[in-house]
Amino acid sequence: DQLFKCPVAVVRYRTGPFLEERLAFLGHLANEGYTRKSLQNNARDLLAIAHTLVLAGRRRKALTLAEVEFTLADHRRFFPLAVRWLKFLGRLRQRPARLAPWAKKIKAFADYMEHEAGLSPVTIYDRCSYVTRFLDRLSVKGGSLHGITPYRIDMALQKMLEPGGYSRTTIRQWACVLRAFFRFADGRGWCRKGLAESVRAPRVFSQASLPLGPSWDDVRRLLATTEGDQPHNIRARPILMLLAIYGLRRGEVSRLRLEDFDWEHEVFRVVSSKTGRIRTYPLTRSVGDAILRYLQEMRPRSSHRELFLTRRPPSRPLHASLTGLVGDRLRALNVSLPHYGPHALRHACASRLLATGLSLKEIGDQLGHTDPDSTRIYAKVDLVGLREVADFDMGGVL
Repeated sequence: DQLFKCPVAVVRYRTGPFLEERLAFLGHLANEGYTRKSLQNNARDLLAIAHTLVLAGRRRKALTLAEVEFTLADHRRFFPLAVRWLKFLGRLRQRPARLAPWAKKIKAFADYMEHEAGLSPVTIYDRCSYVTRFLDRLSVKGGSLHGITPYRIDMALQKMLEPGGYSRTTIRQWACVLRAFFRFADGRGWCRKGLAESVRAPRVFSQASLPLGPSWDDVRRLLATTEGDQPHNIRARPILMLLAIYGLRRGEVSRLRLEDFDWEHEVFRVVSSKTGRIRTYPLTRSVGDAILRYLQEMRPRSSHRELFLTRRPPSRPLHASLTGLVGDRLRALNVSLPHYGPHALRHACASRLLATGLSLKEIGDQLGHTDPDSTRIYAKVDLVGLREVADFDMGGVL
């Protein structure tokens, strides 16, 4: 009755098969932020799917993907919606995901890191991800690690260093993780003896890790592109501000929740991506206004508590999309950067703070650095500022 006004249409939808199941799924879609028009279209398609299932004699039977595809062979455009609906109802029989042949070994490595090495969950997850992706690159078959040789590891790491690939610093991290894993595997007889010691990391030169981000003038130009009333700009503006003004990491922005903001005291809290510690920041007026506008005008109604959600239904937390959001806008400015992701704005923030005269300790606190060396690297990039300081000092002496 809420979607259709025509009495004939209401009767047709109410007397169709699977009424309760269709209404439950439509209610779920409404909670995900679907518009009235989208709900009407889905209601129409669900009714057609329901009639097809009844005609095929599958009224109460759980179906496999192959059976759904066969039943809807003459109505293929309904297949994605039918799968989502049956999955929502718990009536889709899915085969368990196929585990990688070395999955048990990585699970044992994770247990070792948790119970014996005492590493944090974030570190364990990252290390397991590194190892899994590297074994995928090597195309290890059958789950045995004995076929892995130092030469294969060297060639794989060398290929990852090719133009457009990973930086030397990142490859060095891969090598450290691989050594830890193969040392663990060696102790259990899973790989060749001494394989861990043969993993070589590339040299990282002192100037190779200089963090390069856009200039602050470019950041201003970037924020200027978000002015106006277009929905995608209303959402992009607070995201870019949090990345550039506060220097937050991509994951820290995407994980912000509604309850992280204390509007009465004008502060918000951030959970560090690396340490899990909570940092509290003052909420500036401009950033607060941008967030409030997004909440009031753009954020879809949803059961998700994350601050930033996708614009198109079904609404879900915004994670990987942040990279494209930042990268597309930076490239549109025609600025030359080694990387165009959210971390470039973190570098811009650090360089800006250094230029305004903040100490490295203060900058490290702002960025959430626990290692002073992580902040000290920014002292190498502000050459103009250092020359001005030198000229001033020399002038005073002379």
